[in-house]
Amino acid sequence: MARDFYDVLGVRRDADSEEIQQAFRKLARKHHPDISKDPQSEERFKEINEAYSVLSDPKMRQRYDRFGENFRQIPEDYDERVAAGAGARGGPYGRPGGGGRVRYSTGGGQGFDDAGINFEDLFGGMFGRGAGGGGFGPVPGADQEAEIELGVVEAYRGGHRSITLAGPDGQRTYDVNIPRGVVDGQRIRLAGEGGRGSGDGPAGDLLLRVRIKPDSQFRLEGRDIHVAVPVTPWEAALGATVPVPTPTGSARVAVPAGSSSGRRLRLRGEGMPNPRGPDGDLYAEIRIMVPPELDGEERELFEKLAAVSTFDPRKPG
Repeated sequence: MARDFYDVLGVRRDADSEEIQQAFRKLARKHHPDISKDPQSEERFKEINEAYSVLSDPKMRQRYDRFGENFRQIPEDYDERVAAGAGARGGPYGRPGGGGRVRYSTGGGQGFDDAGINFEDLFGGMFGRGAGGGGFGPVPGADQEAEIELGVVEAYRGGHRSITLAGPDGQRTYDVNIPRGVVDGQRIRLAGEGGRGSGDGPAGDLLLRVRIKPDSQFRLEGRDIHVAVPVTPWEAALGATVPVPTPTGSARVAVPAGSSSGRRLRLRGEGMPNPRGPDGDLYAEIRIMVPPELDGEERELFEKLAAVSTFDPRKPG
């Protein structure tokens, strides 16, 4: 059974969007596969990203709160179907003596079977069969899921990708339009490419869950991009303007004088694009690099610096 998304992020069910984002960032830093040595970190990181992708989207969160872990299997027009089914059979609970009930947790402890709704009767009888076998119409096909793996740059830019998936009818190739700025756990919907309907019912949709591949240069936390920026000791000490790699090429950032390794420089809005809100940020993390070998003059200068400097990085305070 899948873990509750609120438990995954360690937040209350009434947590606001800022609390959810803060919890996600803290956990993402802790469990990122490039940082954590735990062999389970990759799966844990995927779980954290999926929970955040749902709870950070107001519409998806509302459906999750209402329908629980199976919210993606509940039709968008659920309320309309319930209303239509109740009217067609003269009551809210369907035909007595029907098939088994399916429980979908609402997240508040009550399932739909507690409300007396027979899902097999409601969605089967109303749209595929009825009294006397006449039926009320065609049965829509079910939605299906698969995964699509993207690199950070490809996810940032978006574009088109052809993927081939194995199914019950053999392999099929799909042309996928990748929206700009997709993130790990997000779903791309291919309308009409899911399970086939019956009785002239429309096919379901194919939902492609995005997985972002580990990248040697960029690290993602939600929509924020983190990248290491190597600088020389003198650039860190005196200050400098240095190039920073980005998914679109490179930018230039001013390194303040007196910067130490680990200092993060923020480039606002240079992270992953967000079609429904502010773009993420890009964080350039300073890493001081020293020459692997010194020539005579370099060694002499470093020795002179060591002799005159009173700086002690190990001294408290």
